[in-house]
Amino acid sequence: MFNLFLAVVRRDLMLALRQKSDIVQTLFFFAVVVTLVPLGVGAEMNMLREMAPGVVWVAALLAALLSLPRLFALDYQDGTLEQMVISAEPLTVIVLAKVFAHWLVTGIPITVFTAIFGVMFDLPAEQTAVLMLSLLLGTPVLSLVGGIGAALTLGLRAGSVLTSLLVLPLYIPVLVFGAGATIQVAISISPSAYLMVTAGLSFFALAAAPFAIAAALRISIQ
Repeated sequence: MFNLFLAVVRRDLMLALRQKSDIVQTLFFFAVVVTLVPLGVGAEMNMLREMAPGVVWVAALLAALLSLPRLFALDYQDGTLEQMVISAEPLTVIVLAKVFAHWLVTGIPITVFTAIFGVMFDLPAEQTAVLMLSLLLGTPVLSLVGGIGAALTLGLRAGSVLTSLLVLPLYIPVLVFGAGATIQVAISISPSAYLMVTAGLSFFALAAAPFAIAAALRISIQ
């Protein structure tokens, strides 16, 4: 199963690199959302420092939503997904690998880019580090839970809108605790509790989401 997992991850990463415009579009959208906020609210540094964690997390959430429709769409259109569903290989391993590849090309770049935005919002180094750590721990939830929505709306008209409506309420806990970890540092309180809850949400999603995605894909293919 590990070889299957690696093969699917390698395949999806190669496809993503061949379509670099999709990755660039997601990162560009993330950057635009974050950079427009200071232009709209003004250059008052204390206000920007207070808003930074929430702004970055909301931008990451919206960027992840933007990329979700492509998670299964290409494989669905060319018939590859149907072969994956009816194959003898465990579908949960396949979907976990696809979600992991999605996280590698969205969650990791977003986390790295956050270091730049920490400087832009004049965040202290400690707050920037905690913000990046919270994104690293929490963005898997965006891919895993988003994968459920993408699978349920596969092949539907206006599927991206339906995906957003389905998964946005489920994103609220990780958004609250992920952004809250950085806020705790700003008021001189340890962020460990918030970070542990964020990591716990990722582990819970990791345990449950692959089975939900696999079931949703079987329903969508039928």
